Amino acid sequence: MTSRAAAGRYARALFDVARAERADFERAERELVEFTNLVAANDILHRALTNPAVPAPKKRAAVERLVAEAGLLQPVTKLLLLLAERDRLSILPDLVEAFRNRLMDHMNVVRAEVVTAAPLAADRADALRANLARATGRQVQLDTRVDEAIVGGAVARLGSTVYDGSITRQLERMRESLTSAPD
Repeated sequence: MTSRAAAGRYARALFDVARAERADFERAERELVEFTNLVAANDILHRALTNPAVPAPKKRAAVERLVAEAGLLQPVTKLLLLLAERDRLSILPDLVEAFRNRLMDHMNVVRAEVVTAAPLAADRADALRANLARATGRQVQLDTRVDEAIVGGAVARLGSTVYDGSITRQLERMRESLTSAPD
């Protein structure tokens, strides 16, 4: 099983347990992110928790000490201890992403990445967010970035769907139609 598939299963389990215990989903996500960042930021801790040569009981003991001091939600604590027991702490980054996606789906939010040739003004970003929300029927979390290579227009990516309204793509279409036209 790939780490992404395993992370998806653990994320689903955490989500289901948190829902059953009426835990705060956003707090669970925040705590999971903070623990993952702590492990990633401390090189010695990261190597100890992700090295297959370190026995799982030692990893569990280290995680127990960390979560005891942090006062994490019970479902998050149980998950981290389970991951330590099964020597699966290396999947934490994928687990965070999978849990975040599950949480966004639960909250009826979709993430959209928009690429423009120039920085997007706040009013234009709001209008684009509103249009994408109407198109998807969901709230839109908009992430913007600039790429001058698209010349003008915008490219919006929502999951696997891409809306390409860039000048570069329009020029490509014109070239294709001109080169494929019969003589």
